[in-house]
Amino acid sequence: MANVSQLQAVSAGLCPRCRQGKIFKYPVYNLRRFDEMYEHCPHCGLRYEIEPGYFWGAMFVSYVLSGGVALILGFLVFYVLNDPGGWTYVLIICPALILITPVNFRISRILWLHFVSGIYYEPDKRSEF
Repeated sequence: MANVSQLQAVSAGLCPRCRQGKIFKYPVYNLRRFDEMYEHCPHCGLRYEIEPGYFWGAMFVSYVLSGGVALILGFLVFYVLNDPGGWTYVLIICPALILITPVNFRISRILWLHFVSGIYYEPDKRSEF
């Protein structure tokens, strides 16, 4: 298989070590199971949760992403609707943040694995288990 760039691996939700195995079991639009991850990479066998509680750090990434979305929506509401009342902000921003939860959850974990974990790309890595 051709080499996959890190940007392609992040956008496709692929393993940071082999860039071929999927991280999540089901598509993001499966709202009952969007959060289910493989314990090990199906291709190279990498254990995704490096240590107990490893993904707690991804919560901070999620917080930053949610804050950015809320800030952008707040500016849009302010300028497009000419600074409406406070409830208008709440009624637009809160549902939007709820709607992006599955995507936000996945993106934060994928970014955490790729950029914080210290796992490096090994293109020839095969399953160890």
